[in-house]
Amino acid sequence: MSTFSFDDSETCSHLTGDFTGDVETKYRRVVTWSIARHTNGKSVAKRRKMAAPTCGTCNITLVRPFVCLHCSYSGCWASSHVADHLKQSSHKFCVDVSSGAVFCSACDDIVHNHALDRTYLESHLRAEERRTVAKIPREPFKFWDPSTDTDDASALEGMVAIPCQGRRGLLNLGQTCYLNVILQCFVHNPLLRNHFLGDRHNHKLCKIQDCACCEMDKLFVEMYSDDTTPFGPVSFLATTWRKSTELAGYAQHDAHEFFITSLNHIHSNCKGSTNISCICIIHSTFAGQLQSDVKCERCGNVTSTVDPILDVSLELKEKVVRDDKGHLSLGACLRKYTQPEKLGPKEYTCSKCGKGSSASKRLSFRRLPPVLSFQFKRFEHKGLDKSGSARKLDSPVRLPANLDMMPFTSMNVKDNDKENAGPPVMYQYELFAVINHEGQMDNGHYTNFARLNSGASFFDTVLTLSSLGACLKSTPYMCFYVKKHLEYKPHITPTYIRTRETEAVREKALEREKEAARQKELDDALLATV
Repeated sequence: MSTFSFDDSETCSHLTGDFTGDVETKYRRVVTWSIARHTNGKSVAKRRKMAAPTCGTCNITLVRPFVCLHCSYSGCWASSHVADHLKQSSHKFCVDVSSGAVFCSACDDIVHNHALDRTYLESHLRAEERRTVAKIPREPFKFWDPSTDTDDASALEGMVAIPCQGRRGLLNLGQTCYLNVILQCFVHNPLLRNHFLGDRHNHKLCKIQDCACCEMDKLFVEMYSDDTTPFGPVSFLATTWRKSTELAGYAQHDAHEFFITSLNHIHSNCKGSTNISCICIIHSTFAGQLQSDVKCERCGNVTSTVDPILDVSLELKEKVVRDDKGHLSLGACLRKYTQPEKLGPKEYTCSKCGKGSSASKRLSFRRLPPVLSFQFKRFEHKGLDKSGSARKLDSPVRLPANLDMMPFTSMNVKDNDKENAGPPVMYQYELFAVINHEGQMDNGHYTNFARLNSGASFFDTVLTLSSLGACLKSTPYMCFYVKKHLEYKPHITPTYIRTRETEAVREKALEREKEAARQKELDDALLATV
């Protein structure tokens, strides 16, 4: 396995003493201005016209402006005009408006620390929340501060913080690399990590036999411990074999098949698991909605259906899914997936005109999940009837580190809904895990990349540091993206808890009625004797 990240800059000592007061205030204003610049998504009519900044030295229009945090100067980075301004005026900091990155003239480098990262994130979120266009208001994000909560503060007394980032390899138990790569992707999934490390399912208190949630809890306990020796997921494998006999044994299996099987097992053992509107951790993390619009070319009638999805499988035929530069990319695959396709008269019968006619079908994402899982169809069978020999498509696919899903949503397809799409940042995803398959179908091996504070690559038990560039140049079989900013809703008590509380109240009422009836019988018997 490999882990990857963007290169971290060294902490700047000048940020601690000089990045305060007016400098910090202006930094927040610059971040807010950047959000306001791109606030209304695709709605050009609603977009507020804002003058583009120009370089204070050469007067060219700046596509990516750098602004001095000590005065009103803005300049271009490529020609070093902003750096020259800082030196001549003895100013220390300037900021990249697009990314919020701060340049320190004393260090002559892009610098950061945790306080600056938090300031940027907080300013970014506040600006987005004020400009979110939606029917339901967005719940303001609040940083967790245990010092403001007496219960949290008392619970943390005496606790010792230990560094844990899930940097631990997994033992290959006999052609179980398909299992290892999926488990590593689970371990580095931020939402699953927060759920199970938050003690939402304690395996020591659960009484369900062959519980997949218990196995996940054990896995996270082991992977985020201070033990760095490779861990063998023996009980996870045994539980999978008992619950899914098709995966039992030491034959080679498909990682995507195991992924879907594991999601179903975890879902079935989660608290609050239901068949409709499920709020379990699996559906809260991976579940989205795919909309299919079929338009009759005879009468123009449009029939829309919405189906739930947990992942997306993309075609990988070289002649079909190429981008503008002739490269095979994830964006090109998604455009192919969501572009209209023709249906013949024998494939479609219109519900309005009642006749078989040609039609066009288009898929779009009606609701995006917090975590997007993509699988590339690298294995295909030769021949029209798929009875021929199977082969693997080894073509590399270009993956973006950041993915914009707005062009593929149902709101973007319908022009009248674009103005209600909200800020574009709500459709931004970032890559956190990639699974690769090396070799052929019958003798291959799975490896994967995962994003940590520093880059790494996992090859079963072997953990090596890697880079984002190496990950993006790999040949992916599956990849996982997480939303940069999640949508926070007001706290709602889960339905299963409300049902349990209602049943408890009803049971107490029945007990009181029974006690009253018994007391009445005693009183009647006493009166009869008198």
